[in-house]
Amino acid sequence: MSTILVTHRDDLASKTGMWLFLFTEMLLFGGLFIVYSVYRYRNPVAFHLAARELSVFIGTINTIILLISSTTIAMSITAIQKNNKKLALLLLGITVILGLAFLVNKYFEWGEHIKEHIYPGSSILALRGHGDVLFYGLYFFMTGLHALHIIIGLVFILVIATSILRDKINSENYVLLENSGLYWHLVDLIWIFLFPLFYLIT
Repeated sequence: MSTILVTHRDDLASKTGMWLFLFTEMLLFGGLFIVYSVYRYRNPVAFHLAARELSVFIGTINTIILLISSTTIAMSITAIQKNNKKLALLLLGITVILGLAFLVNKYFEWGEHIKEHIYPGSSILALRGHGDVLFYGLYFFMTGLHALHIIIGLVFILVIATSILRDKINSENYVLLENSGLYWHLVDLIWIFLFPLFYLIT
C-alpha cells in the first residue's frame, strides 16, 4: 500500500507573517523618526547647518536607485506569474546590482565624513556642540540601520533567486518572491522618509 505525501502550503499565513514583521519594522523606524523630530525641534540651528554638509546629489542618486529597484522586483513577480523564469531572474539580478550600488554610494559618503573626523565618538565632532553630535549620531545610526536592512534584503533576494533556479518558486508557488518584494518596498519606503529628513529639510 503506497502512501502519498501531500505538502501543505499556507500562503495566507506566510503573507500575514510578513506583514506583521513589516509592521514591527515600521514601528521601529517610526519611533526613530519621532526621536529625530524632537531633537531637531530642540536644536534647529545645529541640525540646519549639519544637514547642509550632506551630499544632496548622492542622496538623490540613491533615491532614484531604490525607486528603480522597487520597479524591477515588482516586475520580477509579474514575470514569474507568467512563468517567465529567465526574465524573473534577470530582474532580480538588476535589483541586486542596484542595491549594491546604493551601498557603494553610502560607503563613499560615510567615508568622506569619517575622513573629516565627523562621526559619533569623534573628539572633533564633540567640539562642534551638542546639536551636531545628536544630528550625526542619528544620521549614522538610522542610515546604518537602513543599510543593514538593504543587506538583509539582498541576501533574501539571492535566496529567492536560487529557489527560482531550482524550480521551487514558479508560477504556482511564488509567495516567497512576493514577500521579498514587500520587504524591499519597505526598505525603499524607509529611505523615502530618511532622504528628506536628513538631506532636504535644511
